[in-house]
Amino acid sequence: MKKKIEPVLLQLADVLHQLSDAEYTTPSSLLNNSSVGAHTRHIIELFHCLITGYHTGTINYDDRKRDKKIESDRFWSTQLLTGIIEEMDKPNKLLKLKNQFFEVETEFLEIDTNFFREAIYNLEHTIHHMALIRVGINEVALINLTENFGVAASTIQYKKACVQ
Repeated sequence: MKKKIEPVLLQLADVLHQLSDAEYTTPSSLLNNSSVGAHTRHIIELFHCLITGYHTGTINYDDRKRDKKIESDRFWSTQLLTGIIEEMDKPNKLLKLKNQFFEVETEFLEIDTNFFREAIYNLEHTIHHMALIRVGINEVALINLTENFGVAASTIQYKKACVQ
């Protein structure tokens, strides 16, 4: 799983290194006043939930830490992204996903899942947030992003097929 996730997280880390601290933390009006840092925090925290869940047997994405340091310190964020890459080098195993799923419900639902399935979910979720990060960067910074930053693999493959 590490081989699938590593290139995407390294791409994100590379972009974070190109931003200034102000660009990383500046709210974007196009993102409902969220920042690149806030979206990066969200990505990191969901992976941390997965890693914790691997050890406990239960993943709960709703019960995340919401660490403001990740939102404000891009160098810390890149270190965390590197740590996540190393944690993804694990064998698959069965897990439980615990979630309320609907805001009006008060009890949690637990469903069967596994580490690889949740790792792929996190990867797709990361790419989705990278697309949002692209929008935020285009508003607050002047760095050039690669053409495929924040683009799903299936979309990249589709575009290549259309060109041929």
